[in-house]
Amino acid sequence: MDRQEVQKLANYFRDKPAEEVLRSFLSDHGLHASNGNKDRIALASSLGAEDQVLTHMVLEIYPDARIFILDTGRFHSETYELIQKTMLRYGVHYEVKFPESADIEEMESRFGPELFYESIENRKKCCHFRKVKPLQKVLSTLDVWVTGLRRAQAVTRGSVDKVEWDEGNGLVKLNPLADWSEDRVWKYIKQNNVPYSSLHDRGYTSIGCAPCTRAIARGEDVRAGRWWWETPEQKECGLHAAGSGI
Repeated sequence: MDRQEVQKLANYFRDKPAEEVLRSFLSDHGLHASNGNKDRIALASSLGAEDQVLTHMVLEIYPDARIFILDTGRFHSETYELIQKTMLRYGVHYEVKFPESADIEEMESRFGPELFYESIENRKKCCHFRKVKPLQKVLSTLDVWVTGLRRAQAVTRGSVDKVEWDEGNGLVKLNPLADWSEDRVWKYIKQNNVPYSSLHDRGYTSIGCAPCTRAIARGEDVRAGRWWWETPEQKECGLHAAGSGI
């Protein structure tokens, strides 16, 4: 699939429902990508509310869909509880990917276990070894990856489209919930009894690694609890690089 084809799909799916976007790529009769091979499409789940919604949608369409988790080794215990709960709820077997131990050993030996508080450069270094590098390995096996990005999540995501060409990784990126509000996400969760992290009930609106995530106060931006010591324009880990879309 070339860039021009992706642009056509982006235009076509811009106002289509999330389920239709997913079905068009996952169903036997509507696959637009992956050369008909559904092993070449996968959902990247961070276990956040949006990704739990997508897990429910994807498995309803294709029960054998690939869903992978980047286990950084610094998750909240509640995140591991949710992994177990979701596996039992849907009978799903996640692909769990870990960072390379040599990378983490060298990084922490040189900079310490909480290097991310010292500078943005150090924080991005930690994100690179714990998330970006493992992600790139998975993406090398895919033609399409599915994410839970929404435009309303952050200033860095305001132009997200439902179908994009990921230039940096050379594949199609689907963001089926791009135009969803937070209220819509939670309405779907409640209506479909979708498992979600208990941290959400304690004020955590965006959940990542435990040292880099906190609950937010009323009125704060939904991603205010992620890397709260940085400005909003800097709050990406590198998984979704700015400018990677069409």
